[in-house]
Formats: sequence, structure tokens, C-alpha cells
Amino acid sequence: MRLIPAIDIIEGKCVRLSKGDYSTKKIYNKNPLEVAKEFEAHGIQHLHLVDLDGAKSKHIVNHKVLESIASKTSLQIDFGGGLKSDEDLHIAFDSGAHQITGGSIAVKDRETFLGWLEKYGADKIILGADANKEKVAVSGWQEESEQELLPFVQFYQNQGVSYVICTDISKDGMLQGPAFDLYQKMLSQTKKGLNLIASGGISTFDELPKLADIGCEGTIIGKAIYEGKISLKQLEQYILENG
Repeated sequence: MRLIPAIDIIEGKCVRLSKGDYSTKKIYNKNPLEVAKEFEAHGIQHLHLVDLDGAKSKHIVNHKVLESIASKTSLQIDFGGGLKSDEDLHIAFDSGAHQITGGSIAVKDRETFLGWLEKYGADKIILGADANKEKVAVSGWQEESEQELLPFVQFYQNQGVSYVICTDISKDGMLQGPAFDLYQKMLSQTKKGLNLIASGGISTFDELPKLADIGCEGTIIGKAIYEGKISLKQLEQYILENG
């Protein structure tokens, strides 16, 4: 299972929110590149980079941060937050994104999202399926759609999507454990071969092997690292032991 630390960006700074609420913003570092380099120094190869300003303004904003991290580390970056147009995607990939995540766009503009999937391929386009009570949330989690989570994922898997990031919003940033039951349900009710990336609520190192056992392809870890609940040394050891 891939370990994918997260860096969330507001005004160029590394921050974390709770349950996606911008009023809970806590700044952890004014220099995201510094944080990314520290991850890399501990053997981490992947990064989940979220443009929270972009999510709010509905277009890419912090592409310079992406460019800086991509050009000065060897981390493979999946980038999301406010990607709404072909131009946004062009900027993201030009700035060094290895993959992009589309969430709101997949709900609100299916045609555009499917166009990206066709143009760039399933290895480059991740479906962002973030949910509250199994209803998909959009616009930086500021809105809840009427779209049910499982049919949403099943539809896009049938269209060729192979990577899905799923965050249970009620868990995100709360350090109370991830949505094990939800992930188990998703993997049991989707076709074989779905690369499910768990996100939200990770609070202790012991939760990581459990997510691997369920069958998650990757896990995004945010606040647990910044609050010292999981050390980078532990993650480094896990990577060494598991390849």
C-alpha cells in the first residue's frame, strides 16, 4: 500500500482544516517545499497536494507551489483543488503534476471529466469521491450533492476510472480513525482492480496495516503527521519493510 502524505495549500502556506471547514484553518509551515523535502528525506515517494484556494475559487490558484515541489523533489504528485477546465489541467500537468484529482467536476460536468479521462488516460486522472453520509460533496466540500457515493464510483469505474480517492468528510482532520467500513463496502461493491485511496481520519500508525488488509491501494495521511501522532520515521520503516 502506498503511503501518501498530504500538503494542503492556502495562500501558499501548508495548512490543515477539520471536516473541510475553512474557519478551522491551522498553518503548519509557511514553506510547503520545506515540508515536501522532509517527506522525501524519509523515503516517501508520493505526495497529495491540494489547492484549497483553487477549490474555493473554482480554478487553479497555487500552481507555483506545485511547480516548486515538482522541480525541486522527485516526489510523484497528485494535485487537486478547483480543476474545472482544460486550461487548468494543462497548467497542472505543465507545472509537474504526475496525476490530477477531479471531484466536483465529475459531478457537475461529466462530459469534461470523461474527456480528460479519454485524453490523458486512467493512470493520470483520479476520481475524487469525497462524501458525507455517503452523499458526494463538491466545491471544496462546501456543498453536498444528491449524488450517492457508490453509484457515482461504479458509474465512473465502468467508464474506465481506475484510481479513486475517497474521504469520509466526517472523519477528516478529526484524528479519530478512518472509515474502515465504508472502504470495505466500496471494495466489495465495485469491480476488481479499483485502486482505492483512503483519506481522512488517520490517527495512529496501527491503522495503516488495517487499511492495507482491507485492500486499499494507498492511504493519504495529513494531520496525524503534522500533530506528531505518526512519525516520518515510522512511515520510512513501513516503506522499507513493504517495498
